[in-house]
Formats: sequence, structure tokens, C-alpha cells
Amino acid sequence: ACQPMPPADIALLCQRAENKFIGVNCGIMDEMAVAACEENHALLLDCRSLETQQIPFKLEHHSLVVIDSGAPRELAASAYNERRTQCETGLEILRKQLPHAESLRDISLAEYSAHEKQLPKIIQKRVRHVVSEIARTVEATEFLKRNDLENFGRCMNQSHDSLRDDYEVSSLELDWLVNWSRAQAGVLGARLTGAGFGGCVIALMETQIVEDFIARLPSEYSAASGRTARSWVCTAAAGATLLEQTKN
Repeated sequence: ACQPMPPADIALLCQRAENKFIGVNCGIMDEMAVAACEENHALLLDCRSLETQQIPFKLEHHSLVVIDSGAPRELAASAYNERRTQCETGLEILRKQLPHAESLRDISLAEYSAHEKQLPKIIQKRVRHVVSEIARTVEATEFLKRNDLENFGRCMNQSHDSLRDDYEVSSLELDWLVNWSRAQAGVLGARLTGAGFGGCVIALMETQIVEDFIARLPSEYSAASGRTARSWVCTAAAGATLLEQTKN
């Protein structure tokens, strides 16, 4: 019988296919999510060591709603490669003063602030997003461990603002959906998800408002954008598994 592969090995093979065959210089996050996620948990992933932690994330009185903007993501792949190159340039410059830094995850917010003036303006923004997003991820993990969804939602909002302003991978459609979602009473946080330039937004909200939220959104979004939005209520599910077909 075949021995199952460890999730990290499966993810690395999938990443190699995307890097070498498709030509997108992607990281390992999506692949690890598919390979290693567990039901009712958020996956905390160290993208360097591939170590993971399963963080409890079973919602009782709140829901996650994913909203498809209906906007195509034509720029996402090329922009991803461009942003990665910009971050690598920033790391190369900062390492002259911070030789310990093997990647941007080794640079603290304080260290970035002390040396940001050495970077060209556009590189400053890209690096600031990455350094601050790593710090936010650690902070958000602690909020989840305490089931502090209000502050977790605040981290979601800050993440989108950084993706919009510093990493510049949002779009008019995504920003409209995020702003509309945040304006609804009972929504704790909203941000784009995925590579940006279209695609989806994810919002955390009180379950009691979900039905009304999903009912009102399409017409208001269509009037503002001319596009059609679709929404789904989602839960933290397990990753891909092997299903055995039963014979009738």
C-alpha cells in the first residue's frame, strides 16, 4: 500500500509545479493550507521552516462570509512577481545595516522604522507591508487563542488597509466591498483575500446579520460597480483528503 506523504512534502511539490510550470514565483501558503488545515482551526504557518500550529477557530455567534467581486484578476500573477522582486530589493538594501536578516520576517517593526529612509519610496511601502503584516499575524493569533474576535476583526481591517495603501494590490471593486461591509452594524472586520486586483473579500460578522447582509449587497454593489457579487457563508474546514468511493 502507498504510504501517505507528509502535508509539507505535498505542498512543496505543488509549489514547484506553480513556480516551474505555471511561472508564478509563489510562496507556500496556499499549498500548505490545502494540505494541512484542520476543521474548526486556523492554520498558523511558518513559511520558512514549514512548522504549523492549529489555532482553534470554531465560530459560535459569528460567521465568515466570502464575497466574490466578479472582477477578473488579470494583473495578479505579474503583480505578484513584481512585488516579490521589490521586497527582495528592499531586503538586499536593509541587510547592509541588518546583516542578521535572512528574509524580511527577521526584521522587526522597530528595525524597519530605524532604517526605512535608506529605501526608495516604493520599496519602503512594499517592505512596510510585509513587516507589519507578519507582526499583525502574530497579534491576530493571540486574539484567536483568547477568542477575542473584536480585536481579530481589527487586525483584518488593518491588513486590508496595508494591502491597499502599501502593497497596492487592491482594486476599486474590492475597496468598495470592504468599505460597504465595514459600514454594516455587526461586521467586525473585512479585507481582500488572495492575490488582489479583483477576486474576493472576506468579512467576519455576527451571524444574526448574515441573511440581511447577503440579501442587500448584490443590488447595491451592482449599482456602484456594474458587476455581480456572489456570497458564501464559510467555515474553517479541513484541507484536501482522499475520498474512497463506496460501491453500490
